[in-house]
Amino acid sequence: MLKHLGVRLDVTGLEHAQGGPYVIVALHEGIADPLCLLQLPLPMRFVARREIFGWPGIGPAITRLGHVSINPEHPLGGFRDLWRSAKRIVGGGESLAVFPQGAIAGLQSDFHRGAFEVARRVQAPILPVAISGTHRIWAHPFSPALRYGQRVSLTVLPPISAHDVQGTASEVLRIQTRRAMKAAALAPGAAPARRFDPDRDGYWDGYQLDIDPDFPDLARQMAEHRAALLARSA
Repeated sequence: MLKHLGVRLDVTGLEHAQGGPYVIVALHEGIADPLCLLQLPLPMRFVARREIFGWPGIGPAITRLGHVSINPEHPLGGFRDLWRSAKRIVGGGESLAVFPQGAIAGLQSDFHRGAFEVARRVQAPILPVAISGTHRIWAHPFSPALRYGQRVSLTVLPPISAHDVQGTASEVLRIQTRRAMKAAALAPGAAPARRFDPDRDGYWDGYQLDIDPDFPDLARQMAEHRAALLARSA
């Protein structure tokens, strides 16, 4: 698929993707992200939104392949499904790839806690992967056209050992990993990352989309929008 799309994939840090199994946490920009992650020399399963499992063609295929369905808009149930699946998949020797942003809105979207807490509970190391540029292949809001010949950067960061995962509070681990991954995506020479613009993309009302507090202006704009929405509803 990458060859057909003419994707020019720049991979760095591949030496870090050894051993495992891992809980792989990756930045998320578009549907080509799993294709890029499959270049890692690791057997893996992916976590995806439940709605994708209902898509014609794609849904039945990823169901047969044993990928994991969760509903981020129901955090408790979604975490339970993630945890149970992680125990089975990581325990069977495969890595589990999670997109902790939970959406393809853009770089400024925050990370959910689930992947980090699950890694701690199943005593697995974490492999952080920064991806940028895939949003250019199939633009969001989704265009009916694909763009060919796009450059994508994939940077594998050093893994976080199971010992360090166990010894670090999940919230601290989440923030440290988020900052390291986004810094890699914004590094000089990396393919440009997608930026969330509510005026262009909408506010994703009804979705579990939070803004990274490291982007305070956008976080404030999102909070004001939600407060206004609640006021109108009341």
